Amino acid sequence: MNNIAKILAQRFALGLLSLWVVSVIILVGVEFLPGDIATEILGQAATPESVAAFRRSLGLDLPLYLRYGQWLGALLQGDFGHSLANGREIGELLGGRLLNTLFLALVSACIAVPLALGLGFLAAIYRNSIFDRFINGFTLTCISFPEFFLAYLLILVFSVKAGWLPSLANIDPSQPLLEQLYRVTLPALTLTLVVLAHMMRMTRAAIINLLASPYIEMANLKGLSRWRIILVHALPNALAPIINVIVLNLAYLVVGVVVVEVVFVYPGMGQLMVDSVKKRDLPVVQACSLVFAATYILLNLSADVLSVVTNPRLRHPR
Repeated sequence: MNNIAKILAQRFALGLLSLWVVSVIILVGVEFLPGDIATEILGQAATPESVAAFRRSLGLDLPLYLRYGQWLGALLQGDFGHSLANGREIGELLGGRLLNTLFLALVSACIAVPLALGLGFLAAIYRNSIFDRFINGFTLTCISFPEFFLAYLLILVFSVKAGWLPSLANIDPSQPLLEQLYRVTLPALTLTLVVLAHMMRMTRAAIINLLASPYIEMANLKGLSRWRIILVHALPNALAPIINVIVLNLAYLVVGVVVVEVVFVYPGMGQLMVDSVKKRDLPVVQACSLVFAATYILLNLSADVLSVVTNPRLRHPR
């Protein structure tokens, strides 16, 4: 338990440092983009006087370090501030969008994780067979394509040609659950194809490595069935790397949805972040970035802890 507590403390401290670095990078990155929210809202035809007055009303005439200090001080008190574009509280803006992003990630995970584990087990059992080669080739092909290409390809096949699924994932809390699932099918399938290869190949590799172990050979000599050997003897020792890669891919499902949400016009945090970058709405961009970064850091921390818990050798290093 001392090792786990030490890992938690170290990762938590590094996580806080990473969040601060992310906030500084986003601040500098948005500041150096051409234009600002004043020119975006007032338009290119606005006079310099009106732009200057609008900037003063938003506090944009203050030095960058003062604005960052004010924002950081409010954040430490749990206040994300207000959107510069519409004046709404950022916490209110993020609430529904975050739930939509988590819903999409959950649906994708419910498809990808069981499918990856099942395909990984079968590929390990039938190693070097036609099935194994086909699954490896298919998953590597999917992961080689950019997300937006896979998304547009699925839209072309299932929406434009077949007409089975909608090309826009415009969900609403008032819709029934089945209607929401129907509308997020294409973006969830896109994310599934992107993360499937990592989890499937790690599951396959972990089981194949253990099947060459002496205790597995002894189980074979005892005449135990192949399924019993894998499920009872090999799988428990393969859990650590499998859990690690699954949690890391779950982190990607949450933070890597930006491109997919934009393609399918999905009302999630990724779409909100892209829209806010276009408007140069710095507080909203920083809030979205910190939520994404915090989610990724927490899931990485969970992966480290679960790896230690499921592997006794990591709890008692030599």
